[in-house]
Amino acid sequence: MANKERIAIYPGSFDPLTNGHIDIIKRALELFDRVIIAILHNPSKKALFSVDERVKMTKKCFNGENLIKVDAFGGLLVDYAKMKNATAIIRGMRAISDFESEFQMALMNRKLNKEVQSVFLMTGLRWIFTSSSIIKEAAQFGGDISDMVPEPVKLKLMEKYPKVR
Repeated sequence: MANKERIAIYPGSFDPLTNGHIDIIKRALELFDRVIIAILHNPSKKALFSVDERVKMTKKCFNGENLIKVDAFGGLLVDYAKMKNATAIIRGMRAISDFESEFQMALMNRKLNKEVQSVFLMTGLRWIFTSSSIIKEAAQFGGDISDMVPEPVKLKLMEKYPKVR
């Protein structure tokens, strides 16, 4: 019997993708055979970038990396994970304040589908203060965000906010 490929889903809004997210993805690849970056379509959230823009930006960041797939989804994450034959959901944690809501989501996902495990990865210390919303705010007011986001993301942020450095 052949070994089953270990596929993990890394879900999020990724509005935009940050170097902290990339850190989590690279470390997830040390644990799993493939990672699917699943960009959530959530109409109740006001996003800076459309889902299509986020998918395109993220694909550019991983151009040529065949172990990473970028996709968009809506609906229940565990249903999406089952459809993609994933065995795990990756969640990045920056601080203890992330734990309670992430724990509740993991318990609900476990109740809905016991075959999909939640795996929590702590953000590297270098990225602990980084979040998409903080980066967008800094970019809006001309802050230098070049060491916090990949180049394709910086270029798209420059289109939205001409002051970006």
